[in-house]
Amino acid sequence: MKIAVCGMGVAGSYLMARLKDDHEVVGFERMEDKKHDSICAWGTIKSTMIELCDKVGIDFEKYVIHDGKTMNVDIHNQKRFQIGLHGLCTYNKMGLIKNFIKDCTVHYGVAPKLEDLEKEFDIIVDCTGFYRMYLPKLEQDFFVPTYEYKIEYKDKVPFDDFYIKPFPGMSGYFWYFPMSEKTAHVGAGDYHKQHIVETDKFFKKYGGKITKTVGRPLRLATPNLCKPFYKGKVVGVGESIGTVYPLLGEGIIPSMKCVDIFVKNLGDNESYEKEVDEYFKIYGKVFNFIRKKIHKNFSIIKSLFEVLSIFRYMKKNEERFGMEIHMRDLMKVAKA
Repeated sequence: MKIAVCGMGVAGSYLMARLKDDHEVVGFERMEDKKHDSICAWGTIKSTMIELCDKVGIDFEKYVIHDGKTMNVDIHNQKRFQIGLHGLCTYNKMGLIKNFIKDCTVHYGVAPKLEDLEKEFDIIVDCTGFYRMYLPKLEQDFFVPTYEYKIEYKDKVPFDDFYIKPFPGMSGYFWYFPMSEKTAHVGAGDYHKQHIVETDKFFKKYGGKITKTVGRPLRLATPNLCKPFYKGKVVGVGESIGTVYPLLGEGIIPSMKCVDIFVKNLGDNESYEKEVDEYFKIYGKVFNFIRKKIHKNFSIIKSLFEVLSIFRYMKKNEERFGMEIHMRDLMKVAKA
């Protein structure tokens, strides 16, 4: 088939790599080649990424920048605590994206009209993330704005490992992700729009040299709220249909898992939607938990079953999340 993939982020680039040997695939990226960048902290789970990248013959370990050992967590009015890490890392995100699409035809600096794509292609895949450019507008969207600096430090770095600071009411969090001995991604996302204030406060405290600034909305609405997944020749994959884990704002691996489901069900949109709904079902429960906290409708007694479901899911998939999962830590966040 002749397939157009729109958006060369994590989902779109990985999809190009998965399809290029069996189909005529053409990519489209609205950013210019030299300005093409990937937004938000470049953190992921090594073991899962090794498995996913192996499907397209790429050694993920070549892209790892920092292997995490400890996540430092600050919660308002609580003593800082640590979470043991087993696989959480930062990696060269843009380097891997470029490798995914290195042998592919990609048109940069263009966002073609839907009617033009429909004339030429059998399938149009919307991997445009939050913007969802080729699918109908969502009735129940939910997102947080994000903002991030890439900072170089001349002398001592603020932290030698991962650091996060959840905001009150779980409306988002501030993050510090190490990129090298002297470089880090520093940023935040917050429903109440305090993300820039918090990021600048950290920068003023610790200094450094800002080498890049990026920002965009991050969709937290989950797949059950992101219908339709397809219309006509267009099919959504990744964040365009809500594949971000709401508790962590993590979208890299979920979007790549969504790609695998799409490739498995290529040409059968009903089966694709059914499998996506089943795989990401727990995300809806997590989103309800987060939304209640943000809107101050949360009760630990009324939501106990929901909290237990989230804990069991994460504990069962401890290796997938790259960190030690304990109920006490979840409760600290839930009560904040």
